[in-house]
Amino acid sequence: MLIANPIFDIVFKQMMENESVAKFFIGTILEQTVENIEIKPQKYIYTDELARLAVFRLDFIATVKTKTGKKRKVLIEILKAKNQVDLTHFNNCLTEQDEKKDTVNTVKLTLPITTIYILGFNLPEIETPCIKVEYQYKDLVNNEIIDKKSDLIEKLTDDCFIIQVNRITSNYSTKLEKLLSIFEQQHFTDEKKITKAFRHPLDAEDIKLTTDILHFLGTNPEEHKKIEIEEAIWSTLNAKFKKEN
Repeated sequence: MLIANPIFDIVFKQMMENESVAKFFIGTILEQTVENIEIKPQKYIYTDELARLAVFRLDFIATVKTKTGKKRKVLIEILKAKNQVDLTHFNNCLTEQDEKKDTVNTVKLTLPITTIYILGFNLPEIETPCIKVEYQYKDLVNNEIIDKKSDLIEKLTDDCFIIQVNRITSNYSTKLEKLLSIFEQQHFTDEKKITKAFRHPLDAEDIKLTTDILHFLGTNPEEHKKIEIEEAIWSTLNAKFKKEN
């Protein structure tokens, strides 16, 4: 099946606007069941005037059910970077904004936050395509890990997940590997890497739905033209960056 490359912002955004796809993507990464999800207004983060497309961001409010059966409402931030950027700088920008708030019964509440980074470049120290960074509670008096969670602490510290698309392999057995296969940066059908052949079986409804959306975006002439425009901007910015460095 021919599909559009979801590393492009316009493709990823339209793919994630489908509620079922968003639940599949976020639930698979978090290893939790997403019961309800709401996409917040689309946002870009600007590095500078010329590199304004360096990092793309989508926010979701999700109600998730953990493995223990506990339900909680969380803010999911997805940051997608094609080129290497100072992610610490972007996290500081996020902290300065009032993005952890959600209104429940007219009362603004602070939500736990989870960030998913989708990187179009490799972290040289880490070879795995998908990484979970989580925080443990440690009793420093007894030198033991605390297995309980505090609602307040969870709102003060953030977990994150990192996907390195260039390190995704052709493995296709687990639910996570099936999700990652959609982002696999291989089997392109054009030099601009806009479309690629999805060579895995459509053996799960979530995969079929996602690839159907990507197939439309990759084969519809109007949608394909929009992706070409974004690719041209990327190429111009990359060429300018290489020339200046």
